[in-house]
Amino acid sequence: MIEQARINKNLKEFSFPRLSGTEFETKAFNKVKEEVENLNLEFKIQNFTFSSFYSRIYPKVASLSVSLILLFLYLSLPIIVSLILNLTLLCILIGSFILTRKPEKIQFISKLNSQNLLIKIKSTSNEMENNNRIALFVSHLDSKGQRFTIKKRIRMIKLWLFSSIILAVVIILKYLIFRGFEILFFIIGLFPLIFNIFTTIMMLLNRTDNSSDGATDNASGITCNLELLNYYTILENRLTNYNMWFLFTGAEECGTMGIRYFYNNLENFDRKKSIIFNFESIANHVYLFPGVKGDHAKDIDYLLLNNNRNLKIEHFVTERVFGAHSDGGFLGDKGFQGFGIGEVEAYAYMHTPNDTIDKVDTRLLEKLCLVLTDTLKEHDSNFFK
Repeated sequence: MIEQARINKNLKEFSFPRLSGTEFETKAFNKVKEEVENLNLEFKIQNFTFSSFYSRIYPKVASLSVSLILLFLYLSLPIIVSLILNLTLLCILIGSFILTRKPEKIQFISKLNSQNLLIKIKSTSNEMENNNRIALFVSHLDSKGQRFTIKKRIRMIKLWLFSSIILAVVIILKYLIFRGFEILFFIIGLFPLIFNIFTTIMMLLNRTDNSSDGATDNASGITCNLELLNYYTILENRLTNYNMWFLFTGAEECGTMGIRYFYNNLENFDRKKSIIFNFESIANHVYLFPGVKGDHAKDIDYLLLNNNRNLKIEHFVTERVFGAHSDGGFLGDKGFQGFGIGEVEAYAYMHTPNDTIDKVDTRLLEKLCLVLTDTLKEHDSNFFK
């Protein structure tokens, strides 16, 4: 059964700093593995190596390159000097962009080790058609601290983008349309230039460290995943039409490297028949970040929103499926149907030392797990009649 005492225990167990690729992330992995071993379940370990370039260095290289190109164009440097500098920066920018189309392939700068843990529980049906229908529950093991909160970083990025666009427009007007008014546009461009330089410096000053307990992001998700794993270990609780997979990923906070490795090695997974649930940062509210919606997802969506547990669940309207920069976001971009389950209010303290267990309502986690088991039971019983 779903037990709040176990939820409380696991939340405390996994609320400690566990930066990707460090011994602390390995400690969290070993704790999950021990829990799975105690349940006498078979599991698969997926070891992989990754670089921190994509997550921690590339954003700084890209933003600095763009800002310097705009600065050099704004300053009206001698043509030959401007050409050499801007072509060099453009080559760096394009090269970095091409390189990061497959970030899991990058193996330089800092080469780190991580791992996923995958547990598979079979359905109670012996029918062959159910063998490729899977309910996949995902949560990431690692946490990270950063100098600035997510809210501040979002504001910085928006201001950087806005000032970059305005500055680019001013430069175009200055050189191509209103020639002879260069001084006027030089003055007009000064304001977006200042904002652009300021935000670029702030982004460069941001750093990643091991300072956050990650109770919300993502000990709460690990706890939900483990609680459902405990529940479906019991034979009479299992579903008839879905095999259950439970995936605990590493290095999510460093460019979703764990889920990328899982995806690149995935076989016999029918996206149209299967459903994904990604637990990502749940504290005091529950939002669904809907992804690709097939008939299965639509039915589950309705049952979740109209649950009988008095749990308020809302859709978070976003253009990116399953939530941004998450394991669910990656799978959603690949066309998997399902949901990210998380919270946006927690952005105020996520990735900071303030992300502690007192921020998480374990009664909410218990109710969420109950709603999910109710929903899947009803969906499993009625949808396939």
